[in-house]
Amino acid sequence: MVEYRAEDEMKKRSLSGNIGIAFFVIAFVLVFVAFSTPSWLVSDYRITGAKLERLGLWTHCFRSLPDPSTAFTDHQRFFVGCRWIYDPFTTGYDQIRGYLVPDFMVATQFFFTLCLIAVLLSAILTLIYFLCCGPEQDHFLTLIGLNAWILLAGGLSGAIAVIVFACLSNKNGWMPGHDNNFFGWSFILGCIGVIATLIASICFFVENHVQKRKQERMMESQSRLEMEPEPLKGW
Repeated sequence: MVEYRAEDEMKKRSLSGNIGIAFFVIAFVLVFVAFSTPSWLVSDYRITGAKLERLGLWTHCFRSLPDPSTAFTDHQRFFVGCRWIYDPFTTGYDQIRGYLVPDFMVATQFFFTLCLIAVLLSAILTLIYFLCCGPEQDHFLTLIGLNAWILLAGGLSGAIAVIVFACLSNKNGWMPGHDNNFFGWSFILGCIGVIATLIASICFFVENHVQKRKQERMMESQSRLEMEPEPLKGW
């Protein structure tokens, strides 16, 4: 009876594991959406003369952005509409790429990309943890611990990205009309996704500790059963 209860307890995923899975799903969706949508910084739609419409990590949308290289010529050029930041087809767009992607924006792209990669790797580990792997398998604790560390690294990288963007993106000297610009829903989702990633990491660290304690109790229970003397036959 004792052995049966111990094995039954070992097969259960703890509350921290279930919460970790839930927060991971939230983090996965929000980080992916924030990474791929162009509303990190948006202009007030009520301002009719605004040059910026919105921008994301990889896409910029302008209402009428003057090309600095033609500012003092007779044929002033303006950029209108949405374009991928590495658009090779628009004349002159490559010449203002240094203006569109300053150093802090490169840092934001880099660290948030690391966050996305960490979340994608964690998706594989979380699926294995949820569907395939159980406490009775040898590398169960390693799987949970690795998942927790990957999510922690991704959450910290994402935190660096959103902090850098929040501190430097809306200062005077970069996007025009900075007084009328504000952080968009993509940026907000990115912040929430980073927080959810860190919470999921903490939950998996707790789950790793809980499962380790369960395995220790299971081993102790088995040791006690092996040490108990067998009853004599006939008594």
